[in-house]
Amino acid sequence: MGKFIIKKTNTGVKFDLKASNGQVIATSQVYKDKAYCVNGIESVRKNAPAANVEDQTVKDFKVEKCPKFEIYTDKSGEFRFRLKATNGQIIAIGEGYTTMKNCVNGVESVKKNAVDSPVVEE
Repeated sequence: MGKFIIKKTNTGVKFDLKASNGQVIATSQVYKDKAYCVNGIESVRKNAPAANVEDQTVKDFKVEKCPKFEIYTDKSGEFRFRLKATNGQIIAIGEGYTTMKNCVNGVESVKKNAVDSPVVEE
């Protein structure tokens, strides 16, 4: 089972979702306080399992309805994903992956781990 880890930063609070192997599979924006961060976690729990996957790496990709995971390539050519809530707001992002397969595995891991992972404060 994974876990959500809440951490303080220099400018606020953020969370990381870690898989059972300890790898960070998604991270949040920096929130101004813990209450907003906890709301972000709840939004990921609610939206991730039902989210569609929109592959923006292909020409003329099909635009999916939110909630959705958007898979795209960054400036360095790595595959990344961002999870958008039903209102279109980005609620979590993934790291860079060298292959599409690993990026899709990251999306599946977020879908699986977001549901019942405990919340831990660092």
